[in-house]
Amino acid sequence: METRLPPMATILYFGDQSPKSTSAQRAEALKRLGHSVTIHNPFDTIADLVGPMGSYRWFAAFHYRTGYRFMQTKVAQWLRNILKNTPAPDLIWVDSGELFGVGCLKVLKSAGCPVILYNVDDPTGHRDGRRFESMLPALSLYDLVVVVRRETEAECVELGAKQVLRVLRSYDEIAHQPFPQESHIPAQYKSDVVFIGTWMPNEKRDEFMLELLKQGVPLTIWGSRWEKSPHWKALQGAYRGNALGGRDYVAAIQGAKICLGLLSKGNRDLHTQRSLEVPYAGGLLCAERTPEHQQIYQEGREAVFWSDAAECARVCNELLQNEPLRESIRQAGAQKVRALRVGHEDLGRSVLSEFNIR
Repeated sequence: METRLPPMATILYFGDQSPKSTSAQRAEALKRLGHSVTIHNPFDTIADLVGPMGSYRWFAAFHYRTGYRFMQTKVAQWLRNILKNTPAPDLIWVDSGELFGVGCLKVLKSAGCPVILYNVDDPTGHRDGRRFESMLPALSLYDLVVVVRRETEAECVELGAKQVLRVLRSYDEIAHQPFPQESHIPAQYKSDVVFIGTWMPNEKRDEFMLELLKQGVPLTIWGSRWEKSPHWKALQGAYRGNALGGRDYVAAIQGAKICLGLLSKGNRDLHTQRSLEVPYAGGLLCAERTPEHQQIYQEGREAVFWSDAAECARVCNELLQNEPLRESIRQAGAQKVRALRVGHEDLGRSVLSEFNIR
């Protein structure tokens, strides 16, 4: 791109700002690079419509399922008010972007600076229904669209995106930093084999975990919605608690001998955030064998892979009996993920370099 921004840019950032979200972590990483970042959460526009929490859930679900098209006038006005009361930005960063349709992008473009979209989901896929229906027609108005899968890259180009950058997902250099000593990890987060993730209908994660238990794998599960599984009674003994974030998340990774990495089939994933976060946080990654995982890590030396539950169980049970091999793979994985330079700060530098910012 020919646009040149100052070395220390003023960035207007739209995304989830809850501290444990990866969106907020990316915003903080941009700050650590020396940029001035002001963050606004687009979902505040839904919260402003309603009062009681029950109403909020109903409104949020309704707008999700209708592609936020009934929100567009309100969101556009919200953006106008922000631009009116904010110093002129050098760049606008939109994280996820499902609330921003064509009208919203025209408002953002009126600021006279580059506007980028960063999306780690699968907006051109089908898992999330109509969630991204408003966003997709606006892709051509972004100066840069950043995505994480080949299919999304090609489909965004087909939909008119001017420039698309495909990147690996990323860990956070600060939030996912491992504990300096194993003794610092709270006892409740130590385990043999851990899966940290949400139960999802139609993904068959529960069936996978059930098979591991049948094969004698000493399994621990952390995450939301597992009680909704039809196999809940059989899995309940392995369930440790709800979704983890912050240092608890790192403790559960580093405190496990093996960390499972499952993909979202509906999202066409070939690697996930966990693929990078686990080795960086001091865990041994045991993930589904995919071309991207095999490109990132050397199998058997930097991570271990499997093709089905039976192979996963065999790999886990063998590794649990071989501490020297586990430690060798864990250390090699940690070295590899750092050598890849795929932290949030690295991501920020890569994206901003498209505008000649270092």
